[in-house]
Amino acid sequence: MELQLIEVYIPKQSLQKLLEKIEEYSTISYWHTDPSDDQSLVRILVKKTLSEEILNFLEMEAKHDEHLHALLYNVHTYIPRVEDEEDNNPSTNDNQEKKAELLRASRHELYTVVHSSSEITRSFTWFLLLSAIVATAGIIKNSPAIVIGAMVIAPLIGPFTSLAFAAILGDYKLMRQSVITSLYGLVVPLCIAAAVGFFLELPVESDEFQARTQIEMMDIAVALAAGAAGALSFIKRVSEALVGVMVSVALLPPTVVFGMMLGSSNWTASVTPLLLLLVNISSIILSAILVFWFSGIKPVNWKEIQTANTSRKFALIFVSMVVFILCIVIYIISI
Repeated sequence: MELQLIEVYIPKQSLQKLLEKIEEYSTISYWHTDPSDDQSLVRILVKKTLSEEILNFLEMEAKHDEHLHALLYNVHTYIPRVEDEEDNNPSTNDNQEKKAELLRASRHELYTVVHSSSEITRSFTWFLLLSAIVATAGIIKNSPAIVIGAMVIAPLIGPFTSLAFAAILGDYKLMRQSVITSLYGLVVPLCIAAAVGFFLELPVESDEFQARTQIEMMDIAVALAAGAAGALSFIKRVSEALVGVMVSVALLPPTVVFGMMLGSSNWTASVTPLLLLLVNISSIILSAILVFWFSGIKPVNWKEIQTANTSRKFALIFVSMVVFILCIVIYIISI
């Protein structure tokens, strides 16, 4: 059972009200101290799956009290050991197994990670440049190992996951930033590949190159699975490295091949890798939105909930229509 610790700093006059409110939630334990004459510190130990309810309450309280501050920590060890009462109850085991698939980190914790993933940083740029160079070299040399190595270091899973997350919350500022970072993540390898395609001949004999000049319905299934896997790894806060490889497989090679064709002025043949890239992008975002939706991620404020509902519906309709149109185009091409 995963535990988290919530630290709340509040004015002393608000302490009693907070302690009474905490009693309404399911906690393992809580303590309070007075670090100063006018401030109190409350530590709340809670199951990870139940921390979001308390954080939602604190988020609403912080809007009315600028002196309230809260921090969230993951607890790796707690003594004495906390036993889950429901684990020993046979009648609840089936329900626990059904709920286990939906366990996730709190929305507040996820938002912090999403916000950092949506920004263009120096490290993001370096990883992007290096992965683009490695992927281009791997395609030219027809080396699957080199191409896979490029996927490992490609940071493309972050901004596209952030875009789907922002669509669920209706956070248009985060959505704009995620779109900019996502486009940046595609333009950089596109330009590098275009420069290579301008000076070198296209590696038409490379299997890695030829694989991205063909498209079929199975590519949509792969992209949907990649997006869903990336979203699941994100909400559960497990390692995204391996899942990031799967997402990068769907995005980086088609971008590189498309760029090389543009650089060589092969306009007609460049339509297929472009179509493959658009299919993969749309499918990844669609499946990520669905995973976030079914996992129950939503704002707590009524006005924000209304905005999120509108944003989610429009995002789903728009992306679904794009995927549907692309499916028709793929079907026509494959006839």
